[in-house]
Amino acid sequence: MAGFVGVLVSDPWLQSQFTQVELRTLKSKFISTRSQSGRVTVGDLPPLFAKLKAFSEMFKEDEIKAIMGESHTNMEDEVDFESYLRAYLNLQARAAAKSGGSKNSSSFLKAATTTVHHAINESEKASYVAHINSFLGEDPFLSKYLPIDPSTNALFDLAKDGVLLCKLINVAVPGTIDERAINTKRVLNPWERNENHTLCLNSAKAIGCTVVNIGTQDLVEGRPHLLLGLISQIIKIQLLADLNLKKTPQLVELVDDNNDVEELLGLPPEKVLLKWMNFHLKKAGYEKQVTNFSSDLKDGEAYAHLLNALAPEHCSPATFDTKDPTERASKVIEQAEKMDCKRYLTPKDIVEGSPNLNLAFVAHIFQHRNGLSMDSNKISFAEMMTDDAQTSREERCFRLWINSLGTATYVNNVFEDVRNGWVLLEVLDKVSPGSVSWKQATKPPIKMPFRKVENCNQVVKIGKELNFSLVNVAGNDIVQGNKKLILAFLWQLMRFTMLQLLKNLRTHSQGKEITDTDILNWANRKVKKANRTSQIESFKDKNLSNGIFFLELLSAVEPRVVNWSLVTKGETEEDKKLNATYIISVARKLGCSIFLLPEDIMEVNQKMILILTASIMYWSLQQQSDESDDSGIDASSAASGDGEIERTLSGDISNLAINETASDPNPSVSSQAEVEE
Repeated sequence: MAGFVGVLVSDPWLQSQFTQVELRTLKSKFISTRSQSGRVTVGDLPPLFAKLKAFSEMFKEDEIKAIMGESHTNMEDEVDFESYLRAYLNLQARAAAKSGGSKNSSSFLKAATTTVHHAINESEKASYVAHINSFLGEDPFLSKYLPIDPSTNALFDLAKDGVLLCKLINVAVPGTIDERAINTKRVLNPWERNENHTLCLNSAKAIGCTVVNIGTQDLVEGRPHLLLGLISQIIKIQLLADLNLKKTPQLVELVDDNNDVEELLGLPPEKVLLKWMNFHLKKAGYEKQVTNFSSDLKDGEAYAHLLNALAPEHCSPATFDTKDPTERASKVIEQAEKMDCKRYLTPKDIVEGSPNLNLAFVAHIFQHRNGLSMDSNKISFAEMMTDDAQTSREERCFRLWINSLGTATYVNNVFEDVRNGWVLLEVLDKVSPGSVSWKQATKPPIKMPFRKVENCNQVVKIGKELNFSLVNVAGNDIVQGNKKLILAFLWQLMRFTMLQLLKNLRTHSQGKEITDTDILNWANRKVKKANRTSQIESFKDKNLSNGIFFLELLSAVEPRVVNWSLVTKGETEEDKKLNATYIISVARKLGCSIFLLPEDIMEVNQKMILILTASIMYWSLQQQSDESDDSGIDASSAASGDGEIERTLSGDISNLAINETASDPNPSVSSQAEVEE
């Protein structure tokens, strides 16, 4: 595997404004422009920037040219890479000012990794440190480093080897990472550290974090704003885990009829939390509606009424009588502590309206005492509304996959969120650029039902153009929420994406499509060449359930990644699960972005088995192409060990990922953007 070389900038401040993923992508664009005429001028920047997604919807090329003209009188002046980066930041600031802030701030999962502002919120940092100290203080490996002092940078230093973040993910969603796959030596070499961070980022995506614009090098460097953003998301996923009907069927009490239940299923967890809070406030006689976790909570009155409704035995009239918001906030926190709620915020945080810490505080109150009834009839109805295990697993997989693409819309429930067609159009535009006619699409909120049908009709039309099997499927089937058809469409979309990525890495096909058989044959040849005995007949081969074939395949593509002393024979269900869990973590540790569960391997879910195999194949071919680049060999004419021909990767990182600014979970794959001038 090739060594990772980050893009270095001489000005430390300028370097700190970008992630490594952004720097590599921007440098790729810069080099591509320079290669056309031998240099880059001020006049080259407007058309270059106008094509970037960050600016394309905000500025026309002429507007960018006018902005450039404010600081450059001669459009023929030559621009070096650092001047190009400064021009980008200037335009980014103008875009932020023009938009008046983020349009997608409703979901905390979409707002944590921006690189426009880098101020560290010390209150949030202290709160997250307290959470880590509490939940990981007795961890066998981390206990010697904890508790962390929030007044220092110890958090960022401890996170640099990746162990802390991996462990925190397992606290948020237990069992996500097989801890046997984490490198936990006292002193890690660069490869081991990189593996931990790759495992962390791929696992973070697999629990619903948005990690667009974060690369492993950013974590190795311990960048505070990116680390806090990621830690914030992980902790909130843990705190909001129960805010759904499956985990807490009592939530059905918040709604009045069946239609409202469907709406509840589609709400993001923070909106459910607000609905729960307002439900109790209304019962308590509080007349105001709480619409956010910031300004509406600053005076502390809503908290006082909420705690009085949930735990009247701990409340005091003084909380309502005081006129000073800070004093009221102090009393609110005192009452919450009597309920054994951990202290996620200070009175100052309430008065200043800290949205992240208020959300965490309310979520913690919900976890300790939700105040909902145990009406058996209502609970039975709620349980009927939830999906069977197989459907639920597939919905989870496709939801996480869509969110990993970096689309503008964050998906909380696939079956509800795709019904207006907009999300599917966003995904299609990612995986098949140019396929969507945006002039014929309607952006949510959509009041007219026929507009939803129009969106979904376009989705079906594009699917047919991509040769999906959509016999007798119409847009209205998606609008009506036909789960079977939605899952079938998403499966074909995910499979198409994976096959296109593989096709882009290989020239032996001469334009021929990659098939499932190609992937199967590649896997069997790879294992056989490594002198292993396992072979499979298809992706539904029952022998796959013990996990041995995948472990041998992973070992074949990277011999040192599997610790065979941890592998079982897979003869019992327990042993099969141990192997399956280990396979998923090892694959993510290599760099595979996968969303299946151990049960998918144990039950030999044909769809998920195909995607897992294809992901391993994609990673392996990336490495071979990359090694050909490093050795100066033209991979388009060099045969690989299994008799197939691969080509070198294109210099532009956008050819390696669906989203050109997407997370780069495997920085050992070099691009031209990493090559110094």
